[in-house]
Amino acid sequence: MNKFFHWGGALLLAGLLTPINSQANVVITGTRVIYNQSDREVTVKMDNVGQEPALVQVWADRGAAKSSPTKADAPFLITPPIFRIDPSKGQSIRLIFSGADLPRDRESVFWLNMLDIPPAPSKGQQNYLQMAIQTRIKIFYRPSKLPGSPDEAAEKLNWHIISQGNEQFLRVQNSTPYHVSINFAAIEVNGQEYRTDSGMVPPLGSIDLKIKDLKTKPASSSSIKFESINDYGGPIILKAAPLL
Repeated sequence: MNKFFHWGGALLLAGLLTPINSQANVVITGTRVIYNQSDREVTVKMDNVGQEPALVQVWADRGAAKSSPTKADAPFLITPPIFRIDPSKGQSIRLIFSGADLPRDRESVFWLNMLDIPPAPSKGQQNYLQMAIQTRIKIFYRPSKLPGSPDEAAEKLNWHIISQGNEQFLRVQNSTPYHVSINFAAIEVNGQEYRTDSGMVPPLGSIDLKIKDLKTKPASSSSIKFESINDYGGPIILKAAPLL
């Protein structure tokens, strides 16, 4: 799940800046949306855990981090697209697949965006900074009758150590039709652990994860451990043997 500040029309600046709280008041239940081809619609719940009402706008895109509601290009109808949530209240939105020529032999990934717009300051308040906070989570569109299962996909990854100059990478190959999200991977070399950044391995594809602080390709390695994320957003620790 990604969060960043939206500096559009919701940004108001007057006089001196005062300390701000960048925590979103509206939160999405779950860290990902699974949309099966057989689903007529999928419901996503949002809750206002703050102490003020919030105006919320939602849309879906194909992966552009700086997308906006006017440039929403994902094949989903979302209703309601904009709404108010009072403090300690919730709101459910519905995602309906609007139809698109998507691959049938693998998952497709999109992004659900939620813009949390705080209320305007009270009258008489002169020094303030108002920001809208945007939250993004993945939508996985899953065709029917894909072989295997998402839970098995992480276990079937193949790992290779690749050198590029004095930098070392773990090349992760995915032979399954499911996306595999990796929080981190770690390789043990001579009793020391070296970690990588996070990444998502596409179905029937691969990614390279840079191994931090490892300058030379090891002659041998004991094992790799990595943390993947399941359909429910839960972390799973797995082990694998790399191919040098």
